[in-house]
Amino acid sequence: MRKVNLIINIVLAIAVVVLFVLQFTPVGEQQQADQAKDKQEQKKGETTIKGDLRVAYVNIDSLLAGYQMYQDKRDEFVEEQTSSQAELQSRSQELKQKFQDLREKLNKGLITRAKAQMMQKDLGQKEQQLYQLRSQMSSELAEREQVIYRQVLNSVMDYLEDYTDNHNYHYILSYSFGGPILYKKEKLNITSEVLKGLNQAYQNKNQEE
Repeated sequence: MRKVNLIINIVLAIAVVVLFVLQFTPVGEQQQADQAKDKQEQKKGETTIKGDLRVAYVNIDSLLAGYQMYQDKRDEFVEEQTSSQAELQSRSQELKQKFQDLREKLNKGLITRAKAQMMQKDLGQKEQQLYQLRSQMSSELAEREQVIYRQVLNSVMDYLEDYTDNHNYHYILSYSFGGPILYKKEKLNITSEVLKGLNQAYQNKNQEE
């Protein structure tokens, strides 16, 4: 009986302490404490990845070499580059011929020296214009090449965004020889699968257009 009374007294004492704490703890502080705890738990939930971290990689060199979109745009670029080089070569040969004709006429005494100086000055200006045209074409081709690469890369990234959702990947890395990734496991290589999907999506888009 004494043991029962002792247990009852202990329970009552604990209850009194709890009531005392609740009575003298300000409501505002308690709410703030609860809100801070909720925010910490919410923040923790946002930054924590549930389950195992899923990572894969693609060999970007192999991907570009086999991606039909990149091949098509690369062929277009090569065609533009060849056309620009042909135009520059034609103008250069034409200007070279005019300089040669001027020297022959001057040597044969077919034109006066004053006339030759005027013609030489005119040809010199055309030569400077040709240099400027060559520099302009070179800059435009370099910019065009960068635009093509960004277009292809953007297409790959758009595809991978849906691909990662369907296959539950957290990261898909880009691997190239000499790049920042020094070691990888071959079983994480999804290049072939991604390349197949990219080409299929590109083919479907071309058929729609």
